[in-house]
Amino acid sequence: MRIVLVGPPGAGKGTQAAFLARNLSIPHISTGDLFRANISQGTELGKQAKAYMDAGNLVPDEVTIGMAKDRMEQADAENGFLLDGFPRNVAQAEALDAMLDGEGMKLDAVLDLEVEEDEVVKRIAGRRICRNDSAHVFHVTYAPPKTEGVCDQCGGELYQRDDDSEETVRKRLEVYHTQTEPIIDYYKAQGLVVTISALGKVEDVTERAMTALRGERAA
Repeated sequence: MRIVLVGPPGAGKGTQAAFLARNLSIPHISTGDLFRANISQGTELGKQAKAYMDAGNLVPDEVTIGMAKDRMEQADAENGFLLDGFPRNVAQAEALDAMLDGEGMKLDAVLDLEVEEDEVVKRIAGRRICRNDSAHVFHVTYAPPKTEGVCDQCGGELYQRDDDSEETVRKRLEVYHTQTEPIIDYYKAQGLVVTISALGKVEDVTERAMTALRGERAA
């Protein structure tokens, strides 16, 4: 299957993408991984992306699209892929359609993870990270430490990252609503969108997604 995964920040896209890709035996292709791989390998596209990023500018669509095209042409993506973080806007969605059409392929589904804005803010703004080890992550509501502000595992101080502040989260949501959300309507016009609730346990959301995708495949 060829799937695009969409949803606001905090919807759990990365987690769900990993589980779904494993269940469907297709590669998980994320924008973040594409950028890191191209930059670390020193590819021409990676050099271009790094130049923009070092200057504090957004990487142009054509660079992101080029990276995605290269990755989708690799052997492990021959029978499908799950795209996470791409396309990020309608221009990228149109470019993806043109790219697939040129190869005689098409998307099978666009999986939309739905979660209310207040829940997104609660999920992200409630995160607390250990200063000693960033792998030690807690949540004031869902996974609180035994002692407030103290890491259960090493006793380090817990803090809220600047990126996780409510103000920053709401700004990220504004960007999502303005730039990325329109691709849902774009794909709805093609009859590709499958919307599921992203609330609940991770495994429940995964099962919900698999059920929806099986129905899409059967259709």
